[in-house]
Amino acid sequence: MDFSKFLDDSFDVKDWVNCAFRTQRDISEQKDALASTLVMKLQLFIQEVNNSIEETSQQALQNLPRVLRDIEAVKQEATFLQEQMQMVKEDIKKVEQDTAQSMQMLLELDAIKSRMQAASTALKEADNWTTLMADIDDLFQCQDVHAIAKKLLAMQNSLSLLAHCGDYEERLQYLETLKNRLETLISPQLIRAFNNHSLESATEYVRIFQSIKRLPELHTYYCRCHKANLVQQWRVLYECNAAQPLVEWLPTFYDQLMSTWHTEVQWCEQLFDDAVHVVCEMLIETLTGLEPPLHAVIADAMQESPLLVLMDIKQVTRRFSGNLQGALQHVCAREQYEEYIDELLPVIYQPYTSYMLHYEELEKQHLLSLFNDVPMDHSELIDSAEVLAESVTRILNLIQKAVERCMVLTEGFGSCGLIKAIKALFSSYCFEFTRVITNLRARAGLDTSLPSATSVEMTEDWEQFQHALRIIQTLGDALQQTEAFEEELCSAILKHTGKFITFTPSGTPGDSQAKVPMNTFKGFNYLKHSDPIKHAEFIELITLLAEDGKAEILCDVVKQLEHVNEEAHKFAFDIVFQPLNIQLAHLPMMEVWSAEASGAALTADLPAYSLSPMEYITKIGQYLMTLPQQLESFTTQDNMALEKALKMGKLPFPSIEGSHEEETVVDQWIGSIARAAMHHYVEQILKIPKVSSQATKQLTTDIDYLCNVLDALGIPAYSSLTSIETLLKMPVSQYETLADDIDRRLVDAVIGMRSTE
Repeated sequence: MDFSKFLDDSFDVKDWVNCAFRTQRDISEQKDALASTLVMKLQLFIQEVNNSIEETSQQALQNLPRVLRDIEAVKQEATFLQEQMQMVKEDIKKVEQDTAQSMQMLLELDAIKSRMQAASTALKEADNWTTLMADIDDLFQCQDVHAIAKKLLAMQNSLSLLAHCGDYEERLQYLETLKNRLETLISPQLIRAFNNHSLESATEYVRIFQSIKRLPELHTYYCRCHKANLVQQWRVLYECNAAQPLVEWLPTFYDQLMSTWHTEVQWCEQLFDDAVHVVCEMLIETLTGLEPPLHAVIADAMQESPLLVLMDIKQVTRRFSGNLQGALQHVCAREQYEEYIDELLPVIYQPYTSYMLHYEELEKQHLLSLFNDVPMDHSELIDSAEVLAESVTRILNLIQKAVERCMVLTEGFGSCGLIKAIKALFSSYCFEFTRVITNLRARAGLDTSLPSATSVEMTEDWEQFQHALRIIQTLGDALQQTEAFEEELCSAILKHTGKFITFTPSGTPGDSQAKVPMNTFKGFNYLKHSDPIKHAEFIELITLLAEDGKAEILCDVVKQLEHVNEEAHKFAFDIVFQPLNIQLAHLPMMEVWSAEASGAALTADLPAYSLSPMEYITKIGQYLMTLPQQLESFTTQDNMALEKALKMGKLPFPSIEGSHEEETVVDQWIGSIARAAMHHYVEQILKIPKVSSQATKQLTTDIDYLCNVLDALGIPAYSSLTSIETLLKMPVSQYETLADDIDRRLVDAVIGMRSTE
């Protein structure tokens, strides 16, 4: 019976029992008997194992004292060995001290031997150099290129061992001269091999140049060879198409470049380890060596509509750049790809860099030329209001197209210049808008001298005021659309520059710093490459936009529009105030103020309460009382643009700080007109040269009437107006008692008026 399976680490009782029963197939009917037999055998085996274990344990107990004695002996021997090793260590140290001088001498002798061997080798190489020099001239006469290359390689190896010689530099210069002679000798065959794409010959020349460490010079030969062909193709193409638009024939040249790229990369990969780099260098030299240069050809093409022409031409170059990107990604790894980007893009876009750096001027010039075609004025007020309303849409269309041009031409890197160009356009727009308002004022006669007749007809022109409100509404629309456009502009800048910019947290919490890669095929960062100052300005702008999401980049434009809005308000105000101004203009020269003119109409005995307000002041009062009804008919319409402009507009003669608030726009207009009426009334009263005593009563009655009208409108009377009324009612002799309460200018003026009493 096999008991070896009991020793396995993976012993399984069930498997062993099943196996034992399977081996006894012939007695399958006596399973119980077989099981009893197996149990008996296992019991016997267990007893045998127990006996073996007991016997082994007895022997181990008997041998244990002897093992302990052996361990003690080994311990003593280890201690003795340690003492012996310490003695040997001291002996070695003593020997080293005793033989240090001898070892130093041996080292010096070894150095002398090495120098002597080096001198011997140098002498042999010097002799070899001399022999090679004697043979090289004969080889050049025979023009045996391969033999010359072998000799130069031998001379190069020999010279590497003669670096310590005094004439090493002379020998090195002589070797370089010989290499130059070899290059001159094989250059015609080399150029022929490159032009004909003779792989066998070119491979041999690569081996030769590599052996003499002149492989970069071979790359230069290759680049010059194909550069000459491409430059010649460019010259022919230019001469044949000089009269045609550049955008039509420039793609042909770029197609030639791409065709050459694919052909040469495939061929060079069989010659050079860095084939892509060599072909990139060839493209770079070609693009920088064009005659005439591409930037000069572009300058000639930009005689008319320079910005639009530049955009079309650059789109052609961008397509070439994209094709080159795909070609590079197909043949090289990412690290090399990024390296080639840094080499190629500055050269590809170099002809455009100077123009993009001056993008602000180009865009400004283009916008202003388009703005000149926008009508802004008309001979009639109604037509002018309509033209101005249409101009807002035209201006917004202009700047929206400017944004599109900026993103196409500069990939968003010209955003700072775009903002400045837009500000310049709005500055011209606001200037023209103000000029139109000035012309409308002149046509309406608001700035001309007023008549001074004793009786002037009160004429109201609310139709003109309606057109003036239309102009104010236009400015409100301009303000609304400008604010909306500002948000769109911020979003457009972030959207287009987000492809090239990453933001990393800075040391300040909540702050971030923009990092822009120098070059990428989707966007060439010409600012970082050519103008660090403008690049820093650009980074500041996009960092601000990224942090806030919105920035008041057109706040100057809004301020200009608000200023024009104030001018429009003043224009509308003057239209409404013109009838009052006309009525007040003749006040100082009215004959009723003089005693002689009063005659029998105004006797000294007539009491003050019996006097009625004069016609001029009643017209003014009636006009003021009709203002609420007239103004509400124009301002109650649901018009967000007009409401915005009216709220932002500043009217003349604002309410005095601390007085009651004028909640509605109508209240503000009524208050402004009423205060203007009081101001002009006071100034005109002070211009009256003389008043009789009865005229004084009449003037007091007129002032009192106006104050009642103002009170009915809920507008407090000016203190200067009430002060004049007080002075007119008092005897002149009592004026001194009011010296501290009333402005001295008013007191002196009234005293002068009443001097005839």
